[in-house]
Amino acid sequence: MTPPESDTTPALMERLLYEVKRVVVGQDRFLERVLVALLAQGHLLVEGVPGLAKTLTVKTLARAIRGSFKRIQFTPDLVPSDLVGTRIYNQKTGEFSTSLGPVFANLLLADEINRAPAKVQSALLEVMQERQVTIAGETHRVPEPFVVMATQNPIETEGTYPLPEAQVDRFMMKVLVDYPSEEEEFVIAQRVTGPAVEIDPVADTFALAALQRQCREVYVDPALIQYAVKLVSATRTPARHDLADLGRLITYGASPRATIGMIEGARALALLAGRRYALPEDVAGMVADVMRHRLVLSYEALAEGVSADAIVQRVMKKIAPPDKPLAGGRFDGSVGA
Repeated sequence: MTPPESDTTPALMERLLYEVKRVVVGQDRFLERVLVALLAQGHLLVEGVPGLAKTLTVKTLARAIRGSFKRIQFTPDLVPSDLVGTRIYNQKTGEFSTSLGPVFANLLLADEINRAPAKVQSALLEVMQERQVTIAGETHRVPEPFVVMATQNPIETEGTYPLPEAQVDRFMMKVLVDYPSEEEEFVIAQRVTGPAVEIDPVADTFALAALQRQCREVYVDPALIQYAVKLVSATRTPARHDLADLGRLITYGASPRATIGMIEGARALALLAGRRYALPEDVAGMVADVMRHRLVLSYEALAEGVSADAIVQRVMKKIAPPDKPLAGGRFDGSVGA
């Protein structure tokens, strides 16, 4: 189901959002970040207490794009083959056959990823990076598009295995999901206890793949790339950017994946807005979600209760975005033009 030529990208994404919001109440920022991840082909790490529609959002979105959806509940007794699949011996034929695991889906929800041991976490993160699985010497590619949304529960630490920093870095963004407002919760109660809502598919995975290719073609001015580089560099060598007091709060700064994530995310935000070029606010809008999980804070920062978000805000106040990076007017059209 390829969208008709008259449909612009914003119109298609608006229809997609409309279908999802027929089921999911509120969580506008979270929904936007899920769409950004889809367009930018990145993965999401979501932190929020249970019951905030994380599973419902991904499942509904999968229906709206005619994609496959799988959910894995991570537990301490999980083994890697439970995710990627294994070889099964058939006694009747005397041959082995391959049984593929639940990671072979367009949208994969890894629920409470920090409840599984390191081997299982590594197996998932390898699939996220390589987008393929090797079983008994045979390589199997996961379907395209492929987006993983992993959740963490911030209120429970007993029986959890925190993700190592090097593995967390594989996630493009870490999004914080908060409680709904009283008005939103009222609507949630009405909707959940009322008749079930049927989702109408508005696109398919082929249309989404075309949008992903279009996203990679969005123009990003070199000045914006330099802006992202400076923001990331300030977390590694704060003194060079007149932020010497942050040096004692940061053990390790963000990796180059943060710079890449900002640029790819800015492209997706621009595409959602109907533009073929990114603006400084697109890059700035991605900074917190892209960097908060990549900063390794020192014991001093933890003791003083300084959060990664607070440090990111300090960096953003110090490093100003470029003035008029598109002053030449080279890209003044819209996506649907």
